Amino acid sequence: MDLQAAVPFRPLGHVLIIDDDPNIVASLGMYLRHEGYVVSGACSGEEGLSCFAAAQPDVVLVDLLLPGADGLEVTRSLRSGSDVPIIVVSARTGTPEIVAGLEAGADDYLTKPVVPGELSARIRAHLRRAQLGPREGATLVFGTLEISPAAGVARKDGAELALTRTEFRLLCEFASRPGWVMSRPELLERVWGYGYFGDTRLVDVHVGRLRSKIEADPARPVLVVTVRGLGYKFERP
Repeated sequence: MDLQAAVPFRPLGHVLIIDDDPNIVASLGMYLRHEGYVVSGACSGEEGLSCFAAAQPDVVLVDLLLPGADGLEVTRSLRSGSDVPIIVVSARTGTPEIVAGLEAGADDYLTKPVVPGELSARIRAHLRRAQLGPREGATLVFGTLEISPAAGVARKDGAELALTRTEFRLLCEFASRPGWVMSRPELLERVWGYGYFGDTRLVDVHVGRLRSKIEADPARPVLVVTVRGLGYKFERP
């Protein structure tokens, strides 16, 4: 009896790659399949959205420069109806491009040329986060801000905040340690699930987005404050 053949293949997850370069789709797909993932590929924005609707992948890799609907449009469209982890993979390395990608709804940003091991680490981290259930714990109250970790809901002045999954996890990390200074690498580890490969600009952009939703004046934050040279901390109002 062939014992190896008797063990069913259990993929680590389904990854959709949307990139205008078919060689990149093919090479990344080959690597990820070897790692144990099911992979789908698309070379335009419209094709990527159709493939997503049909396959319902667990993670999406999307380039910014796509024919037709560009990567930002694709990201916004996906995020409007799904919490699927989205990693922008682009040759554009400037902070404005990273900000644009994350503000469109992406969870992460990876620059080309892609290091396969780094890509794999990022995908694994996002899959682990996506599989985590709601956190336990009582409702946390900070003035007019209420955070219910178990329900996955935060409210400001009684109105529910429209937070992404990453923003909510970041808020919970801050609120669970009021007064505690947290460095950017520490936040990458605790919120994104990795530290060594992470770009700390991810933290800064998400902190900015979080402030825009929870602070009365995001330009003068009083809840999530910057500690120069060290990181951020959450203050009780």
